[in-house]
Amino acid sequence: MYSEINRYARRVLRILLVAMAVCGAGYPEVTLEIRDHLFIPSELVVPANTKVKLVVYNRDPTPEEFESYELNREKVIVGGQRAIIFIGPLAPGEYLFFGEFNPKTAQGKVIAR
Repeated sequence: MYSEINRYARRVLRILLVAMAVCGAGYPEVTLEIRDHLFIPSELVVPANTKVKLVVYNRDPTPEEFESYELNREKVIVGGQRAIIFIGPLAPGEYLFFGEFNPKTAQGKVIAR
């Protein structure tokens, strides 16, 4: 009976560890909002040489696409929803991003220091 409980506990622990890894637990988290077709804040400072979890909240009723050639990322975020985008590890420098559907107003950059 004891070994059965112990086996079950190890299995639950393994599942939790996998879930934490998949969800990005342990990575620095940065939040970005889309509001009135703007990225707020327009500059994100992240640690250099570190993988980062970017959580993007679209507060607009319309969809927007987070697009960055330099970060090699693109993700459509439906209005009123959020998306998680992993970026990095990045060398020190600046990396531009923009909103594909509103490129004149939705602009920003990631600064890795």
